[in-house]
Amino acid sequence: MSNASVYFILHVQLEPLHLSPPIWRRLLVSGDCTLRKLHHFIQAAMGWHSSHLHEFNDGLHRYLPPDPDFPDFELETRDDRKYKLRRLLKEGDRLRYVYDFGDSWEHVIAVEKVEPCDASGSWCEVLDGARACPPEDVGGVPGYLQFLEVIQAQPLGDEGREALAWAGSAFDAELFDRRAANAAVQRICNNFWG
Repeated sequence: MSNASVYFILHVQLEPLHLSPPIWRRLLVSGDCTLRKLHHFIQAAMGWHSSHLHEFNDGLHRYLPPDPDFPDFELETRDDRKYKLRRLLKEGDRLRYVYDFGDSWEHVIAVEKVEPCDASGSWCEVLDGARACPPEDVGGVPGYLQFLEVIQAQPLGDEGREALAWAGSAFDAELFDRRAANAAVQRICNNFWG
């Protein structure tokens, strides 16, 4: 892709083969956004805290933060801070994003649209989405499904109350607040993270 300013509309879906109904976000992102910054935007839009490792994979290359403790690892990977969306993706492309290698939350990122724009720099806006993101450290898909089962089957029982207390005292799996997600993303834009 050229150096002209563009924006991307990305559909980010969490665990598309395992979670139904789906958990997803639609993001409007500048082409100047790096993969590292996209990681931060996805974290904010989903409601996670970026407290675990992550990786992007386009089927040919793995993009992730470099780790000085494993210098040989860098020979097989690419630094996610050095790759901008406009140079990496085009309309119709898909990218895999994994967050938290222990829980292994897999996302599929689909590039729905690429259009020219006048704005430059790295920015993002949450356009839409559905359902709440699982709590951090819930144990991946199996742990999340068990968590949902417990809080739905016996929310007032000891196990249900303990699970909800662990999740911060309340959890509504159907809730998605676009304004709150967008405010979280805007804080990242304003603080120049990534």
